Amino acid sequence: MKHILKKQLLWMLPLVLTFSSCSDYLDKLPENKVEAGLVDYTKTSDMYMPVSGTYAVARTKFSAWMAFGLIAVRGDDVDKGSSPTDQIEFQYCKEFKYDRISGYWALNAAWEGLYNVISTSNAALESLDKYAENISSDADRKKYEEYSAEIRFIRAFAYFRIVNFWGEAPLLLSNQELNLVKSTREEIYNYIYSELEYCVANLPAVRPNEQAGKLGAVTRYSAQALLAKAYLYNENWDGVLTATNDIISSNKFSLYDDFYQLFKIPGKLSNESLFELQYTDFGTGSGDIVTSDAWFAFQGPRGGSSPIEGWGFMTPTDGVRAFFATRGETVRADASFLVAGTTTLSGDVIKPGLAGEPTCYNGKAYTPSNQMTAGRTNYGANNNIRVLRYADVLLMNAEAKIRKGQNGDAEINLVRERANLAPITGATLDQLLDERRAEFAMEWGERFFDLVRADKAAGTLPGFVKGESEYYPIPQNQIDLNPNLKQ
Repeated sequence: MKHILKKQLLWMLPLVLTFSSCSDYLDKLPENKVEAGLVDYTKTSDMYMPVSGTYAVARTKFSAWMAFGLIAVRGDDVDKGSSPTDQIEFQYCKEFKYDRISGYWALNAAWEGLYNVISTSNAALESLDKYAENISSDADRKKYEEYSAEIRFIRAFAYFRIVNFWGEAPLLLSNQELNLVKSTREEIYNYIYSELEYCVANLPAVRPNEQAGKLGAVTRYSAQALLAKAYLYNENWDGVLTATNDIISSNKFSLYDDFYQLFKIPGKLSNESLFELQYTDFGTGSGDIVTSDAWFAFQGPRGGSSPIEGWGFMTPTDGVRAFFATRGETVRADASFLVAGTTTLSGDVIKPGLAGEPTCYNGKAYTPSNQMTAGRTNYGANNNIRVLRYADVLLMNAEAKIRKGQNGDAEINLVRERANLAPITGATLDQLLDERRAEFAMEWGERFFDLVRADKAAGTLPGFVKGESEYYPIPQNQIDLNPNLKQ
């Protein structure tokens, strides 16, 4: 049986990185892994192993807390949080003072983490090609194409993050490439489109939670959702409609009925999920556990009591809380905000922090203590991280229709109905953007990217300068290693 979550990964990718000076680290074999040179590529029954390895790297690098902070903090829905001076560079990011962060370690770590996913994907595809040399049946050939598509989806997602971080960056097409130069934003997006079109053609047309033997693995619809998002960011409204219409008309997806539980254990791999980063404690109170890179702890309440405690970063702004209150949001507010000094609907007390510390935390990173496996004390242990949701598909579809002069009410109102809000008629673009702000508050920088592409960032985000603030500077560490990357 194939697994994308394993207690031990008995496989090692031939990893080559040109971005890190830590070559001594790259020379060390991780514990409990076998060097790729020792793999028997005639044993095609093991062909999924490179795919499992790619998922393992992706779920760590895509959940890297420092990268998430850089993604999230620039919108008007998220403040830096924590104590005033802790990781002050996040505040410079929020104020668009990019001249003060080019040497920030977190910026460099985000770059290296995403390119690590890409180099891992490249190596995994090379390994699959070696298995393919020994394929003798149509069934195995189909598996090869499907497994390749899973890896290519992960690689495309890494590039999607990179192009939205930096705009221009290298396309690492082979791990043997040296002296890489920057590709343009358009070149990177064209590469993403091409990769995802392969994925759409070769992945099964099922939900991730219908994947037999590899529960939660990406599918054709995962690829279409990411493709729609890439089209959305480039104002290709016909492309958005084509991709989202196919997902919607499949009738396979639906909104999870309880928005509060959607981000908690009951909502793992629901019928709303198109892509999740998966973690597990294997149902045991101690021992082996697959965890994120402190993504949950990064956003947990400061000064709390185990297991409801963390570092207190990426907190809701007063502005977004006021926005929710004005709209009469209760369902989404209960899920989005952990208010200090109150008791949650699940019965956990959120303690007030010290003076100058946050008074509210991100509820979408909260796992109630009564849902955690007995004995586990890590904030968020055994929960998944939601990345692509059907609600986004519906609202992308609605926006494309509105942009084309069509009516997007039906899709918007499905999302509003779950939030116990009255339906609207003749929805405008501003109403659509407000709906996205309420639905995706504190999720993956959605608000910042929405403001940028709607040309509203300069009038909404203090310090934002159009044409200068959209992208982070390439880390100085990387420029020092490769002068071709100069801004």
